[in-house]
Amino acid sequence: MLPTARALAGRRVLVVDQRGHGGSTRRPDDLSREAFIEDVVQVVLGECTGPVDLVGQSMGAHTAMLVAAARPDLVRRLVLLECHEGGSADGEGEDSDALEAFFASWPVPFADRAAARQALGDGPLAAAWVADLEERPDGLHPRFGAAVVGAVARTMSTPRRAEWASVEAPTLVVYADGGMFTEERKRSFVAAGRRVRRADLAGASHDAHLDAFDQWARVLSTFLAEEVSP
Repeated sequence: MLPTARALAGRRVLVVDQRGHGGSTRRPDDLSREAFIEDVVQVVLGECTGPVDLVGQSMGAHTAMLVAAARPDLVRRLVLLECHEGGSADGEGEDSDALEAFFASWPVPFADRAAARQALGDGPLAAAWVADLEERPDGLHPRFGAAVVGAVARTMSTPRRAEWASVEAPTLVVYADGGMFTEERKRSFVAAGRRVRRADLAGASHDAHLDAFDQWARVLSTFLAEEVSP
């Protein structure tokens, strides 16, 4: 999300490594949705003097949605990229096992970034993974664990419709035309919210903040520049 943060020039932006990722605890004991919510709440309380504009993508968007539901006093506006209330992307089955298996299949450690690119590909998402690899004495490793990612994905298998329906903050929901969700899921999610606007990105994937960056930055910046109505 660093390019997104840089696109919001003139604003103070905090980019949080969620538990299990990056510079945060890699193998936390608690991977519940409530633990993720509390992490964000503590960052806001510790770093900010008032309500914030909360932005997230995918799992991060789901966390942001739940924070807005749990602590409406802390969230001024909400932006959700490729998000829904929980459950599988198509409403028919779980994909957490496949996600965990994919990350577990990476031939780590990688000898160098060239080897990582050869294994992971050269698309925008793969490039972000390669750039984020952590250097250790034996080579390059991802800054997350496959088992942790799978476990977190499983906590999102229960739909949180009541929480989403309770969110009071003005919300921008952004979807990609080549993203994870069917049109029916997109429409039902947007319809279930209170103060919701939808934006669609063309030629984009679930990781639209990477492969449709200019469109994403434009809709995000425009929304955050607007006055917040009571």
